[in-house]
Amino acid sequence: MNSASHPALAVSGLSKRYGPVLALDALAFAVANGSFTALLGPNGAGKTSLFQILTGLFVADGGTARVMGIDIARRPVAALARLGIVFQQSALDLDLSARQNLVFHGGLHGLGRADAKSRAAHWLGRFGLADSADKPARHLSGGTRRKVELARALMTDPELLLLDEPTQGLDPQSRRDLVDTVFALVRERNLAALWATHIVGEVEVADDIIVLDKGRIVGRGDPAALIGAAGVASLEQAFFKLTGPPRREEGS
Repeated sequence: MNSASHPALAVSGLSKRYGPVLALDALAFAVANGSFTALLGPNGAGKTSLFQILTGLFVADGGTARVMGIDIARRPVAALARLGIVFQQSALDLDLSARQNLVFHGGLHGLGRADAKSRAAHWLGRFGLADSADKPARHLSGGTRRKVELARALMTDPELLLLDEPTQGLDPQSRRDLVDTVFALVRERNLAALWATHIVGEVEVADDIIVLDKGRIVGRGDPAALIGAAGVASLEQAFFKLTGPPRREEGS
C-alpha cells in the first residue's frame, strides 16, 4: 500500500500567519512510513494550525506539505484520499448508531454500501465494539466514541492517520487505551500516524517526537534522544526545558 519512494508526510518551509501572529514559522519535517510520530507542544504552539492545513481546511502562506508525495495545495483531493483523520472535536452524528456513522462516512468517500457495511463490521469487531454497533452514538462513552471515530478514519484504508488531540476529555485509562490501539495499528498495518498532543505521557512510546513551540520546532528525536540532549531524567522534564513551564491559557 505504501510507496517506498516517498515519506508518508513531508513538510517544507510551511508558514501561516494570522494578522500579526506567526502561527507556523517555516516548519520542515517528515513522517516516515510505518512510524508513530508525535507532534508535542503546549497549547498555542501551532499544532491545530498545522492540522488545519494538512486537512485542507486552511491554506498555508508559504511552503509545501505532501502526503505520499502529493502536494496538498495543488492536488487536495488526491492527497486527502490518502488520509484518515480524527479531529479534536467529535464529528460523529450523535443520532446515528456507530455502524451507521461508519457506513455513511464510507458512502461519502465512494464506497459501495455492501463494501462499507463489511468494512464497518470489520473495524467495529477489531475494536471490540460489536455489541455497541447499533447504539446511538450519544449513548456511548467518550472512549468508545473515540474508537468509533478511529474506525471511521480507517474505513478508506488510509496511508497516514492524523490525530489532533484525540484524547481530549477522556479519562486516563481511556487515553492509554487509545494510544495503545493506534500504536498497534501502526505496527500491524505499516501505517504512519501523526499524533498531536500537549500531554507528554501519551507519547512516551513514539518512534519520533517533534516538539513544537510558538510555531517553531524546538526539539526532535525519539524519547531517549530528547532526554539525553536535554540532560534531564524524564521526557516531561525535557519537554518543559524546551518549551518553558506549563501554560494556563488554552487556544491555538
